[in-house]
Amino acid sequence: MTQDQKQREHFLLLIAFAMPIAFSSWMALLNNFTIEAASFTGREIGILQSLREVPGFLAFTAVFVLLFLKEQRFAVISLFTLGFGVFLTGFFPSAMGLYITTIIMSIGFHYFETINQSLTLQWLPKERAAEFMGKALSVKAFAAVFTFGGVWLTIDYFHIDYKWVYAIFGGLTLGLVIYMIFKYPLFEAKTPQQKKLVFKQRYWLFYLLTFLSGARRQIFVVFAAFMMVQKFGYSAGQVALLLLINHFFNMLFAKKIGAWIGRVGEKRALTIEYVGLIFVFVSYALVQNAWIGAALYVIDHLFFAFAIAIKTYFQKVADPADMASTAGVSFTINHIAAVVLPAILGLVWLKSPELVFYIGAGFAFMSLVCSQMIPRHPESGNETVSLFAFAKARA
Repeated sequence: MTQDQKQREHFLLLIAFAMPIAFSSWMALLNNFTIEAASFTGREIGILQSLREVPGFLAFTAVFVLLFLKEQRFAVISLFTLGFGVFLTGFFPSAMGLYITTIIMSIGFHYFETINQSLTLQWLPKERAAEFMGKALSVKAFAAVFTFGGVWLTIDYFHIDYKWVYAIFGGLTLGLVIYMIFKYPLFEAKTPQQKKLVFKQRYWLFYLLTFLSGARRQIFVVFAAFMMVQKFGYSAGQVALLLLINHFFNMLFAKKIGAWIGRVGEKRALTIEYVGLIFVFVSYALVQNAWIGAALYVIDHLFFAFAIAIKTYFQKVADPADMASTAGVSFTINHIAAVVLPAILGLVWLKSPELVFYIGAGFAFMSLVCSQMIPRHPESGNETVSLFAFAKARA
């Protein structure tokens, strides 16, 4: 590996570490801070969460920013914006103040995630991309565990005011951004990127898998956690402990999962993921034991690492110049589900919570069917195989 490649990978790992320090602290404190300091009701928190998703829905606009900024600079500025939004949050304990700081934080977060995905797919050789993405997930998980532990210590042990806790963790991310500005050179782009929206018919399977993945994520984030509280009476501390366990498992296993995906291929990895998810969602609908529910929650989260396979599939079939534009488009597609599904499934939940999880199993089944159209060796010009050809090969 060349020195230039090593520096690029170190940069990607450092930004993977810096992001969760700000974002995880924001998430960990949000509900308590909005209620205790800003007197939020369901109405205000609903508005705030909707505002938080809007920049994700508009992530495709990142390609237009690249007309003026190089991607690496854009990633650093986005990370700074995320840290700055979190740093400010505690100083504005009002509905309008929280709406504004949330938008600032969310713009930074979603643009960062978009450009980070693009840089990773551009800078990593295809044969190492899956393992490296797993390693980056492990680094993110370590940073999240560090942050959750730090938030607990500062709030419960040292009794530090919310505004200073936000300032500490937002400030840590800002400090790391300043460090990387001076530490790393501006790397040359390996392939000049398209500066316009790219939406190609031959990427249709990637788009569909991305949408279905976003739908599955919303059911986990919104309804699986809600079930743990409503059905089994989990306290806020117990839910936080589950999140810590989730990140701890990612810290231990994400790199190994990434390396395994690199060995067995995207099709087999996604097949195993979606079969497992069908089992998990059906079990969510039927579970009556709190411990089994917690185990399902941890298993469900562990499957998120398998989403690496969708990204490496795209890396193998796409034109190198399409990475940045398609990263923005994919984030927008992913967030279509985030904007629409919670409201619709929330109404379904009122009638039948079990039906929400059966719908989740349906999304997993559709993903399983789609994953069978991934070729054994995907590449440009060999993006999909027909289900008819797949069935014939099996017969």
